[in-house]
Amino acid sequence: MTERAKSSHEPASAKESIVFVIDDDVAMRTTLSSLFRSVGLRVELFGSAYEFARIKMPDVASCLVLDIRLPGVSGLDFQAELAKADIRIPIIFMTGHGDIPMSVKAMKAGAIDFLTKPFREQDILDAVIRAIERDQKRRDSEKAVSELRIPFDSLTSREREVMTLVAAGLMNKQIAAKFGITEITVKVHRGHLMRKMKARSLIDLLGMADLLGISRPKR
Repeated sequence: MTERAKSSHEPASAKESIVFVIDDDVAMRTTLSSLFRSVGLRVELFGSAYEFARIKMPDVASCLVLDIRLPGVSGLDFQAELAKADIRIPIIFMTGHGDIPMSVKAMKAGAIDFLTKPFREQDILDAVIRAIERDQKRRDSEKAVSELRIPFDSLTSREREVMTLVAAGLMNKQIAAKFGITEITVKVHRGHLMRKMKARSLIDLLGMADLLGISRPKR
């Protein structure tokens, strides 16, 4: 790598974030550890995918800097194993033997970046910070959905149906006709679900529906 360059910015959660490095080259692991620590990131080093697979993943924003060629399971095969296990940690690949088909396969499978050794320190710093920020956004979104699930689960089946149709853009009159009930009854259901969901406005409720992934039936 070239002369050390400081990252232009750090993620807000840098001190809590972790960069996992898997590379069988001790010198490369040491160099990357020093680089990432220099910008305030925690680092954990592994010589193989097997070593990494034995740890318990901490509940913090993180990313994986992964060598493409490893003893035992290869980097690409390990990426597939992580996806199969629903472990959605952002991955940055490194290789000294990269080629276009290999990088295309890695990126299609969701890798953040694919860097060929020797690479610029700034390039891997930027990739790591981008990966951690993406992981933090995913975690924030999942937390928001988890928190919304509590009031959503308290809704009655009819209130959930009304919420789904409101999210689809139907008016009270249309919802009433669909269910064969009065418009006043629909308003009562809407009032109850708005209160339970703590939605301050229709826009607020629509945002909640999007986060919850509520299906929007065709009108």
